[in-house]
Amino acid sequence: MAEVRRISRTALSAIDRYELRMSPMLRLELQYLRETGKLDVEPDLVLSHLYERLDVRICDISFDRISIAACRESWTRDAFDRLIVANARCASDSYLISADSRIGENYPFTIW
Repeated sequence: MAEVRRISRTALSAIDRYELRMSPMLRLELQYLRETGKLDVEPDLVLSHLYERLDVRICDISFDRISIAACRESWTRDAFDRLIVANARCASDSYLISADSRIGENYPFTIW
C-alpha cells in the first residue's frame, strides 16, 4: 500500500484521533476505479487493509437516509461523491478524509 505516503499529515493525525467509519459506497467506487484502470489493486485488498490495520468499519446508517441526503448534494453529478458526502452529513456532520478537492470545496468537514 505504497499510496499511504500520499496521505497528508493532517489526515494521518485524524486517522489516529477519530473512530473511523467508511461509506458502503466506497466498495463500489473502488470497484469502478479498478474496472476503469484507475486503481491497480483489488478493492477487497484495500478494504481488508483498512479493516485490519486501522480498524475501519462500514457505517451502518440506512441507505434510504443517505440517498435522501444525497439528493441535496447538487454540486456534483458524481453519484459516488454525492453518496459519500451525504453519508458523512448523516453521521452528524462527521469528518471526511478525502483528497478530492471538489469534495473539500463543498463539504466543510473534509480533511486532507
